[in-house]
Amino acid sequence: MKVLAIDTATEACSAALSCDGRVLARWEHVGRSHTARLMPMVRELIAEAGIAFAQLDGYVCGIGPGSFAGVRIGVGYVKGLALAVDRPVIGVSSLAMLALPALRAGSAQVIAAIDARMDEVYLGCYRRDGDGLPQLLGRESVCAPQHAAAVEGGAWTGVGSGWGSYEAALRAATRADLIGLDAHALPRAEDGLALGLPRLLAGEGDCADRLTPAYLRDKVALTLSEQQAQRRAR
Repeated sequence: MKVLAIDTATEACSAALSCDGRVLARWEHVGRSHTARLMPMVRELIAEAGIAFAQLDGYVCGIGPGSFAGVRIGVGYVKGLALAVDRPVIGVSSLAMLALPALRAGSAQVIAAIDARMDEVYLGCYRRDGDGLPQLLGRESVCAPQHAAAVEGGAWTGVGSGWGSYEAALRAATRADLIGLDAHALPRAEDGLALGLPRLLAGEGDCADRLTPAYLRDKVALTLSEQQAQRRAR
């Protein structure tokens, strides 16, 4: 099976291609240049694999949460490719992608946090399931770091830019017994591929028309009055 995965939900841009068991991947820290880098990155992978786009059997797309613009770029790109040749797609959480490497490295429980700007974080708590994949505990959420829900006992690993920006507040709010922390971790499409490929093989792929972003919130910026109120609260 030949499957392409991409993720553009954060300042990282990544793509991965599984070609009959062989995995090729690209990852770059691009800031806001996803539009400029995504298509060349994917073309490089297709050329390296020696296949054509028409030979792809399906797609995996990181649907966020993350940057509104970044998520839209990725979802729109995958929709265009998949609809053109009527291929199935799987949407995967960018927070789950963040959690997977830590779980594979031996952590049993992971708190993935992405800096959501506006003094908030996107949060997801995961436990390793029987297949070694992230099992979401509760729901993914967006909140002020000091309002993050406390987690149950046991050892936890923290991953993601949210920890880099708000480590002290997240430690206090979650009351997590952290045994590991990677505050620089960003999602990688290769991990999205690991999450989505089994679902495609199981026939769970959906029509690209139904692929939707997971924004978690409906505002991209504070109004002037909200910014002033926030400064006064500090």
